[in-house]
Amino acid sequence: MTMLKGIGTGLCLTVLCVLAAPKANADDWNRKTVMTFSGPIEVPGVGAQILPAGTYVFKVLNSSSDRHIVQIFNQDETHVFTTILAIPNYRLKATDKTVITFSERPAGEPEALRAWFYPGHEWGEEFVYERPRAIQLAKETNHAVLSTPAVLTAAPVEALTAAPVEAVNPNGETMDVAQVVEAPPAPVAVAALPAPVEVASLPKTAGNLGLIGLCGMMLLGAGSLLFVQFKRSV
Repeated sequence: MTMLKGIGTGLCLTVLCVLAAPKANADDWNRKTVMTFSGPIEVPGVGAQILPAGTYVFKVLNSSSDRHIVQIFNQDETHVFTTILAIPNYRLKATDKTVITFSERPAGEPEALRAWFYPGHEWGEEFVYERPRAIQLAKETNHAVLSTPAVLTAAPVEALTAAPVEAVNPNGETMDVAQVVEAPPAPVAVAALPAPVEVASLPKTAGNLGLIGLCGMMLLGAGSLLFVQFKRSV
């Protein structure tokens, strides 16, 4: 059960999100992205809540390890709604637009935020929910959800990078994170070039006397030939 399946489950909502914000502002340093949602969404993390329809700013606060910290602000960036623990997730092909995926929910309930992919990047952010909520989402959506047993409601940002991360399946059983998050492709092995072949140098000759003698004989022969031709022409 990989990231690609997750993108499939939220495909329709992803398209709606991209169309709602085709001119998303972005900054490569913190991946700042402005997105407008046409309906309410559920967000995980510290301060988890249901965000109403509106415009929000997504930023990566910390990406110095395999644990990324993402924050969601209001449009003016004067208030942080939630601080989310995320795990880098790989996709086979980068896109030139922001992609947001959701976990499908029963009709009438807000969609749950699942992953965020920044334009031009193969790596995205797969969001982590607290274990009780992750179990509920896994059962409702019938696919695995990243989770943490840590209580995030009051966890400082520094503690998020050390929080344990696992995954739960629809039966509530713990799974390995690698079964949910797509790992990067293995590096292609490059064959080593053959070692250069050393060419033995030719032995040095005693001198240039032989060459000089040969040139002299050739000149004498050429002179004799010219003399004979001259005599015939007279």
